[in-house]
Amino acid sequence: MGPPRGSGTLPAAVATAGVAGVVAIIIWSAAAADVVEERLTVPMTIVAGAASRGAVCLDGSPPAYHLHHGSGAGARNWLLQFEGGGWCNDVRSCAERAGTRRGSTRFMAKVEFFTGILSNRAAMNPDFYNWNRVKLRYCDGGSFMGDSIYTNSSTVLYFSGQRIWDAILTDLLGKGLARAEKVLLSGCSAGGLATFFHCDSLKERLGGTVTVKCLSDAGFFLDLSDISGNNTIRQFFSSLVSLQGVHKNLNMDCLNSTDNAYLCFFPQFALPNIRTPFFILNSAYDVYQFHHILVPPSSDPRGHWSHCKSDPGACSTPQIATLQGLRSAMLSSLKQFESKPKAGMFINSCFAHCQSELQDTWFAPNSPLIDNKKIVEVVGDWYFERGAAMEIDCAYPCDSTCHNLIPFDQNGISGA
Repeated sequence: MGPPRGSGTLPAAVATAGVAGVVAIIIWSAAAADVVEERLTVPMTIVAGAASRGAVCLDGSPPAYHLHHGSGAGARNWLLQFEGGGWCNDVRSCAERAGTRRGSTRFMAKVEFFTGILSNRAAMNPDFYNWNRVKLRYCDGGSFMGDSIYTNSSTVLYFSGQRIWDAILTDLLGKGLARAEKVLLSGCSAGGLATFFHCDSLKERLGGTVTVKCLSDAGFFLDLSDISGNNTIRQFFSSLVSLQGVHKNLNMDCLNSTDNAYLCFFPQFALPNIRTPFFILNSAYDVYQFHHILVPPSSDPRGHWSHCKSDPGACSTPQIATLQGLRSAMLSSLKQFESKPKAGMFINSCFAHCQSELQDTWFAPNSPLIDNKKIVEVVGDWYFERGAAMEIDCAYPCDSTCHNLIPFDQNGISGA
């Protein structure tokens, strides 16, 4: 990721950028320094009365969100961001989750830092900085889709993701969303998956005069067998859909096309039925899918992939070939999407997971590029229809602009 800002070593770009480039970098760095010093903290809002509608977290605590109001020309525009954080698919994992910030607002931080696509600085987030920006907290373990209750003699678990989404939306409608002119529904990881499920229903609820578009960041989870030949993620999603009562909220057209409801929890099968303009931001070598779908711990008991997982540069030639298969599977699944009207895409070759919420990857001097365009530029061109917004990177290791961010947590599907 280069030397830290404020170090005594200038980035190499400064040496070759010329005076104008140096000035631009200095100006951006000054703005970035201000952001670090004045980090935007946004307090939590608990949804009053949500429990009476059955909209509660896994442990029965009320749902919540963080809202930073827009201003000026953006005062009637809204960006709704689903928080991510993996899933749970059985009673044990969901009960454990209920005692953490992933399953209860009781354990969540009561303020959130807004950066990247949620930033309120024009220099950091030029197209959406003055919009009403909302982060929807994730506490149901089912990508805001479940609708059931599990009880036994010692445990009660509430799978109320769909009701949480409805309750937050109702609350926001009363705070100005009902008068919105433009809306962007987005999300990261499990939250990015949620955008596929709730995109069309949001458009329907807000009405025909509102411009509604949707963006999934790192949410295009593939129906893919792992290196041992087992389809670990299919088994996981199947048990999740069953336990949490998700099937009743899946797209009906998708359900009518298959005998296996859980397949409609995969974006590649849900995508053909989405009518609202959609943008897919994903790495072709998504770190989460690499670590938990392609090479989950169960498929590599002797740890032959451990070094490769920690550092792509340490991957052997056969391992790189396997990873190219992951990229090929993703691009093949996205072929159907390329011809859809008003579709947008930024599929880079970085080892990353979630790139819109991090300032360094969303919009910074050294942000990842495809065809000399940063993520923020392509997303903005797509939303405001300023130009082409369909970018697919060359295969690894061709892209020198990648940060290749490898997370420390490699524990399993539920812990993402």
